[in-house]
Amino acid sequence: MILINKTIKRYSMHHSTPNRSRHSRLLALLFSFCTLLLPPVSNAGPAEAILHALDYIAVDYPPTVADGAVLDQNEYTEQVEFSAQLLPALERLPAKNGREKIAQQLGQLENQIRTRAEGSLVAQTARDAARRIAELYQLNLTPRAVPDLALGARLFHGKCVSCHGKEGFGDGPTAARLDPPPINFHDRDRAMERSVYGLYSAISFGVEGTKMRAFDQLSEGQRWALAFYVSNFAFSDDERASGEKIWQQQPAPALTTIEALSNATPSAVVTQHGQQGLAQLAYLRAHPEKVMKAVSPIDTAIEKLGSAMASYRSGDHAQAYQEAVSAYLDGFELAEPGLRANQPQRLKMLEEQMMRFRQQIKTGAPAAEVESHYHALVQALEQTRDGGENIKISAEAGMISAAVILLREGLEAILILAAIAGVLIKTGRRDAMIYLHAGWVSALLLGGVTWAVSTYFITIGGSNREITEGLTALLATAVLLYVGFWLHGKTNAVRWREFVDSKIKGALQGKALWALTAVAFLAVYREIFETVLFYQALWMQVAPADHFALWGGIGAGMGALLLLGWLLLKFSVRLPLKLFFNINSFILFVLAVAFAGNGVRALQEAGVIGVSSLKLPEVELLGLYPTLETTLLQLTVAGLVIAMLLRERFQGRGQRPAVAKH
Repeated sequence: MILINKTIKRYSMHHSTPNRSRHSRLLALLFSFCTLLLPPVSNAGPAEAILHALDYIAVDYPPTVADGAVLDQNEYTEQVEFSAQLLPALERLPAKNGREKIAQQLGQLENQIRTRAEGSLVAQTARDAARRIAELYQLNLTPRAVPDLALGARLFHGKCVSCHGKEGFGDGPTAARLDPPPINFHDRDRAMERSVYGLYSAISFGVEGTKMRAFDQLSEGQRWALAFYVSNFAFSDDERASGEKIWQQQPAPALTTIEALSNATPSAVVTQHGQQGLAQLAYLRAHPEKVMKAVSPIDTAIEKLGSAMASYRSGDHAQAYQEAVSAYLDGFELAEPGLRANQPQRLKMLEEQMMRFRQQIKTGAPAAEVESHYHALVQALEQTRDGGENIKISAEAGMISAAVILLREGLEAILILAAIAGVLIKTGRRDAMIYLHAGWVSALLLGGVTWAVSTYFITIGGSNREITEGLTALLATAVLLYVGFWLHGKTNAVRWREFVDSKIKGALQGKALWALTAVAFLAVYREIFETVLFYQALWMQVAPADHFALWGGIGAGMGALLLLGWLLLKFSVRLPLKLFFNINSFILFVLAVAFAGNGVRALQEAGVIGVSSLKLPEVELLGLYPTLETTLLQLTVAGLVIAMLLRERFQGRGQRPAVAKH
């Protein structure tokens, strides 16, 4: 459900409707209803709905009332009704220390509007109340990472030009058919009252009564990028150039943080710093990196761990656990390439500490115990960061890391593909290779699509990524067992003779062929998420001048995998028939056990499955992890393999070799 919210229309992409009196009561009721029943859209909730209402009042009330006289009766009636809904909506939020002061402010705001107070006074009260709500309920009013205006430009030209035009003048191909018409972002008067956060709100929630829909399928970072890009239309290049000179000489104190930049309206900046401040605002909206450094994965992990601890203190253990999972997947895991190259032992230690912290939260450990471990973990992360985690990886280390990542992630896949290809060659069924190729090629294509979608359209968070990896690995386990048993069945002389005699009639068809496609697809696709993730992180940790080294490492890794596959095929097909099938089926069985462990491990990292630690060695390559859950499933898979092999052996003893028929 999209937030039905007229409260942000001045921040929105469209003009207000000329005749809205018949909608006023309905909109007020809908707003009240949404604050109670709104399901999560991005991180939106009732508190943010109240915040948007306050933003609307702060912007739209001043031009509605002047010297106690109402200039727009419809607008004023709507604001009176909206202000009356704020206090009941606040009372639906969780009770916290400080809520009563906000309630008093909202009551004061409603009284100011009813008595037609001056616009500046009403705007100040609304903005102060919004600030207090944001602080009390920890709402995100700022980007978490430096907004990428180049990305914002691509998003605007891909999603917005049909209505707003290529230059943002509201003259797109469909504009003439829209009522109300799209906004002209170059309208200076309206732009003076619009913050970047206001644009972000409109992009996130849409605007009821217009064709402006919510772009909630975009990630938070993409919406901030689009908002910052759009915010620049109202300013000229000359203003930005002037602002750059002033900023370098004497920065405006009110614009030195990303929070201030995101929430500042041009009119407020002019009031505080004059036209020089406005020029600096124009410059900084085009260069937000000047007030916000790129956040390292370690910093992200520390921030999310802090949120997890805060939720645990308040008694919200479920939210605390989700934040702790996110701290690992959306933060710490992105730092792994650099740590693996420079501090492998510390990487191992931190992984264990973060898992222990999650388990303490999941099991409801005493708050003092969790608190103690939290502080120790944060201290270890800070020491890691300050000790060089943010230092760029050298070209040599980057090349080696890029090659190792590809080799590690692709080894299992190449073993599977080589084993199956060898079977097809050995049995004279090269015509069936198309099924094998269809599997791995489709996996690469779908992996590319998945990466593009997650980068430019929606966010596949760390948890969703690990769940996908885990489920794919478990499904691959089942398919590997099926193919492995099929191969092993051919080691029996009688069955092999029957197979050879009947293969022309289609023994290797139907389910068997599609199973080959499935296992090739799953073996390749399950590695793509993590491989792309690690390369993205590695790219950021290598100096731009050394990026060529990463391509060299990727090329070396691909070459090594291809060479390994060729060697496996060349020498395996020369083996005696029974030994050939035994080796290939053994490889598939071992990989099935490894996939089972990796699948459970991924689901543990996503917080879907609990973690019960065991004192066992960890062998990541074989999917062996020191947890009860991974071990139990792997023992089950291994037991199933042994039982089936014993069954095959006993059945084979009762069969005599078949006589060849000519």
